[in-house]
Amino acid sequence: MASLDRQQTETLTKPGNRPALLILDMVNCFDFEGAEELERHAIAAAPRIGQLRRQFRERGWPIVYVNDNFGEWHSEASKLVARALEKDNPVTQLLVPKHDDYFIIKPQFSGFYATNLPVLLPQLGVSKLVLSGVATDICVLFTAADAHMREYDLWVPEDAVAAENEERGRWALEIMAQSMGAKTAETSQMSIDEWLSGPEG
Repeated sequence: MASLDRQQTETLTKPGNRPALLILDMVNCFDFEGAEELERHAIAAAPRIGQLRRQFRERGWPIVYVNDNFGEWHSEASKLVARALEKDNPVTQLLVPKHDDYFIIKPQFSGFYATNLPVLLPQLGVSKLVLSGVATDICVLFTAADAHMREYDLWVPEDAVAAENEERGRWALEIMAQSMGAKTAETSQMSIDEWLSGPEG
């Protein structure tokens, strides 16, 4: 895979042109109807998300957890994480937020709706988003649509998202690719550098 030298990378990721990694709803107890299949697919996606997170952290790029409150309206981020870890699920265990990661609690499907994400991303100089997490056909899709309307470049790696139903997941990826211009190549097929240096990167 092609890689960029330091000067090229700095040019592509200068303030106002930086990428951010959004991790959607992976702090999760998976204790709702239909969660068994979703959790199984999320477990498969978690290592890919972990790899992306390491790459973003190494380069000093923003990592933003965007998480449902799961009905815990009085909870803060630390309590949501603690509750998920109590369930002993490998997804949250692998992707526990670090102290310097951003954490946004969302009340609905989209990470942009009624949250401070629309304010945070410009403050961080972000114009490109890598979307990961669950569920491909719900929260990832709605977040991608809102991001597209705000003119963010999008990469939604197929192997870093998960849906309860694989067919619906593929359908959602097709919508994001065809209607929003999102890249959906797996992380094994396209690197961050290749995405950044692409015609729409």
